[in-house]
Amino acid sequence: MKFPLRYLLPLFFLVLSAIAFATIFQFSDLPPADFTFANGTEVKSVDPKMVTGAPEGRVIEALFEGLYQRLPSKEDPNVLVTTPGQATSYDLSEDKLTYTFHIREDAVWTNGEPVTAHDWVFSWQRFLHPQLPSEYAYQLWYVKNAEKFSLSKVDTGDRVEIELPDRAGPTNLPATDGNSEQHYPRGTILSGILKAEEKISVQVGDEMEEGSVFEVDVKPTKAGKIDWDAPGEIQKFVRLSETDAVRNAITKENPHVQPVNFLTIHFDEVGIKASDDHTLVVTLNNPTPYFLDLVAFYPMHPVNRTCIETYGYPGWTKPENIVSNGPFTLEFRRIRDRIRLRKNPKYWDAEQVKLNIIDVLAVQSDTTVLNMYMNGQIDWGITVPTPALPALLKRDAEKPADSLPDMRIAPMLTTYFYRVNTTKPPLDNPKVRRALNLAINKQEIVDYITKAGQIPATSYVPPGLAGYGGGHSGEFNPAEAQRLLAEAGYPGGKGLPKIQILYNTHEAHKDIASVVQQQLKKNLQIDVELRNLEWSVFLASSRNLEFDIARAGWIADYPDPNTFLDMFVTDGENNQTGWSNAEYDRLIHDSQSEADPVKRLEMLSQAEQILMDEMPILPIYYYVSLNIVRPYVKNFYPNIQDLHPLHILEIDEAEKQRIFKAEGLR
Repeated sequence: MKFPLRYLLPLFFLVLSAIAFATIFQFSDLPPADFTFANGTEVKSVDPKMVTGAPEGRVIEALFEGLYQRLPSKEDPNVLVTTPGQATSYDLSEDKLTYTFHIREDAVWTNGEPVTAHDWVFSWQRFLHPQLPSEYAYQLWYVKNAEKFSLSKVDTGDRVEIELPDRAGPTNLPATDGNSEQHYPRGTILSGILKAEEKISVQVGDEMEEGSVFEVDVKPTKAGKIDWDAPGEIQKFVRLSETDAVRNAITKENPHVQPVNFLTIHFDEVGIKASDDHTLVVTLNNPTPYFLDLVAFYPMHPVNRTCIETYGYPGWTKPENIVSNGPFTLEFRRIRDRIRLRKNPKYWDAEQVKLNIIDVLAVQSDTTVLNMYMNGQIDWGITVPTPALPALLKRDAEKPADSLPDMRIAPMLTTYFYRVNTTKPPLDNPKVRRALNLAINKQEIVDYITKAGQIPATSYVPPGLAGYGGGHSGEFNPAEAQRLLAEAGYPGGKGLPKIQILYNTHEAHKDIASVVQQQLKKNLQIDVELRNLEWSVFLASSRNLEFDIARAGWIADYPDPNTFLDMFVTDGENNQTGWSNAEYDRLIHDSQSEADPVKRLEMLSQAEQILMDEMPILPIYYYVSLNIVRPYVKNFYPNIQDLHPLHILEIDEAEKQRIFKAEGLR
């Protein structure tokens, strides 16, 4: 892009990397894509069940499609509405507990197999299965008995399933992948009724330790169906989830006890049923007003059983193996370069998909993104370097009134925050955490670092959700912060050990952490060390609580406060702070069964206030989206969730040629 000279001065530093990025991304050996965008970090996986990040979500939404999808409204394209996807419609029971989805008869997988209701039964069972490390599994716990299945909770009298460690079934996954662990196909499954759980004490070294042995009335099968009423055989099992030492001691002292992979409530008891090939019936624990938004969320998308049982994980996600049902297929992937998507001719709505080839580039540097945009090599970047923003906005302001801007800035249901490891002294003290929060001048961060209209955060849930009051974390107040720190036993910061802030590699995260470092030193005399990690390593460190304070951000999965707040229940997959509060857990749990919408939001507000009083997180600011998009890209609309379905985008070729000619690009 050719900028007038008066705009080049603030951007002069960008040319320093102009040569470097050309050697990273290989364009010359490929036919050109219709649409190319910079997606941020390297995509961890394209398995809908294995990821939680926005970069992965953009790709997965293109490859797979759920029962419903979130698309721009016809009345107001800046508002997303939930519309039919692989389902044509749904019926809701009078008590609002049972959803009956009607699956399209013309929906097929890329291998030619029909998409059926049974695909969701298989996919959601895999999603919930205790063996699959899916951080989003809790999103399906609104379904009857889904939580019990996922957490292997069983009670006497339950119908249970027992998975033997024999790993039955073929697999073509080579062991040279570095990760040949098989999540599917599963081992042989036995079915029965739990008669008793017996606690057994065994000698482990010099200590006596306790483990559980489960007594099950194992039922026979007839013609592939379980005969629950037939006489069974009493067998005893110990789970592999026991420690090796305890399990080995139990089986050594009790040879009749069999070690098994898993023993959990039988999946037939979970409220997910296919009544026929085109009818999926889902029964919930309680009315859930946002359930339709949940089934449109990418972790809920179906996966192909044949493909997974043939190749296992992660082999099934390879381009040469993958089978998908969305508007695009995965043509190839080059690590640290790109993912190439191609239009899926078998997609049910293929006629409305206008792009044939899409390149998804892994670009972490905002500077590189803008360089590529200026040189006509990408059509969309998900963010821009902050120092360039004033010039870009000024350039847009001087365009004709009927021209689309390049910068598309809009408020988002997204919060930038820091997680605090509450298991590590001195951060296990709420007064220390509250002092840290009050010592951070968030207005200064949005005024001098982010500079795009972000709002300083005084709560975790961002504004914009009708009827929700929320909690409050307090305004910038160094004097109160100093008082709290002294009360915690560290007057003037004396005796407080050095604290480390961990962030994933990105210019803006570094800048924000540097300001926080300076503010905590100035206001509390606290020494802070900064550490950055690449995305995949950062995620692992966050999950394992290998940090003091860690940078985080959360985009609403659906437009409801619960999407933010249910993260922090005790042992929640996305809690990642070690924090636990029984009253908070109760409020979140009880809100899910509260029929009165006003009372429900009040309960969530009370829960958020507990979160803000205890401060296992430090809210910093509420995001705005900073997309830079070529004006010739049609149907790209800013929205509060920053979702931009690739299959509705279109390129105005005449406008593209006009713009490129005016800017001297090819």
